[in-house]
Amino acid sequence: MPDFQDQWWVASLGRMLIWARLRIKAAGTAEVLDSDGNTLAYDSEDSARAALFDADFVAFDGLDEEDALVRGFSLHEIAPPKAAHDEDLKPLMTQSMGGRA
Repeated sequence: MPDFQDQWWVASLGRMLIWARLRIKAAGTAEVLDSDGNTLAYDSEDSARAALFDADFVAFDGLDEEDALVRGFSLHEIAPPKAAHDEDLKPLMTQSMGGRA
């Protein structure tokens, strides 16, 4: 069983989706993997969430279809990136949208 919990966050910029992964550690600290492949450390989940909110990210699992459409995409068209290793996620952390965004 992992000693962390991952949550995906998304922001939209024009026709581009930008992903961030919030990793909440068992010790109460948190890390954010950003779209550049950097891992940013935070002393708490709350401070990491505040940084994501400040950068106009929203929790992907908290979005409904109406909220997604306002941001320029449909939940039926996107999914958080997946890769076996963090370094393999880097090219997947930004996603160009078709005609919808």
